[in-house]
Amino acid sequence: MNRKATESVPLPEEGWVEAVRRKLLNWYDENKRELPWRQNKDPYRIWVSEIMLQQTRVDTVIPYYERFMESFPTLNRLAEAEEESVIKAWEGLGYYSRARNLHTAVKEVAATYGGEIPRDPEEISSLKGVGNYTAGAILSIAYDQPVPAVDGNVMRVFSRWFALQDDVAKLSTRRKMETIARHVISEERPGDFNQALMELGALVCSPLSPSCDICPVQEHCQARKEGVQAELPVKKKAKPPVPSEVSFGYIRHGDRILIQRRPKEGLLAGMWGLPSSERKKGEVVPGETLKQDLFDQGLEVELGAALGEMEHVFSHRRWWITVVEGELPSPPECLPEGYEWVKEGEWDTLALPNVYRKALERVADRSRSWIQGRLF
Repeated sequence: MNRKATESVPLPEEGWVEAVRRKLLNWYDENKRELPWRQNKDPYRIWVSEIMLQQTRVDTVIPYYERFMESFPTLNRLAEAEEESVIKAWEGLGYYSRARNLHTAVKEVAATYGGEIPRDPEEISSLKGVGNYTAGAILSIAYDQPVPAVDGNVMRVFSRWFALQDDVAKLSTRRKMETIARHVISEERPGDFNQALMELGALVCSPLSPSCDICPVQEHCQARKEGVQAELPVKKKAKPPVPSEVSFGYIRHGDRILIQRRPKEGLLAGMWGLPSSERKKGEVVPGETLKQDLFDQGLEVELGAALGEMEHVFSHRRWWITVVEGELPSPPECLPEGYEWVKEGEWDTLALPNVYRKALERVADRSRSWIQGRLF
């Protein structure tokens, strides 16, 4: 492939660009998936979809997206909502900071921009949680601006098109890809072109087994010519999640269960769950540290048996969890800040992260097994 250099980035010649644009857009017109956020060019709907799609597969996102849009069909409805209801509508998608950032940004749009999502790249990029990719997706798809939107799919496609050996985990590589994208994007159909690139990466130029034989631009791909498409992109291996042992307390008083709001910063920030503590080194009986932490806050808990064990993996953490039953025989009249009672089995109204729902399911399964054992 003949190339010219701009800012030390290899760029293809115009003839190559024109051919790829034409073939890729024709392929997209014939093969694009019917997705709920593609029904129109509403920038709010596109924004919500792009935030949900971060680190989450399309098939997984669709039902959550539809449920969320039923609850908050307009930007102003979302801006006026309480955070608890926003988190509840997001429940199950994980990475809850995305929902909080979206909520904060939407409120800023309502207050500062009269409810209209900014068309200026600097203004939209200043909103919380809106990076270069999200800004590019909104500006190109909703407002037809020729702004690149470079995600993991696009970086994989470019790595193969140009046989680039740059580590896609590096920020410098993303900047290089954005320069390439600005050069190749279609001026006439920028939103469709960006979506076509993403669609090609998702459906054809896949991570492990790219379907080169059906690729609409196969003859223009340098990696295919060199036979190295399976080796690209180059990506440094991520560090494995840090393991830690954690105790959850299933603590009763009568028919009520104690729940705790997690700290405002850090993992699962601000969300409700069972009282939890990391086990200290040398802790022999699961729950000892949890019991001490609760005691330090004025809650004298009597711990019982372990109700079950489970594993849960976050992006950077791996929890080995033991769920321990307990009782608070003499609770204070006023619980410490961050604690509340909820009736046993009535936690569906709460925005609980998946890890706590899984733990509660384990407790329910154990209770059912015990009842069946007594009956049969």
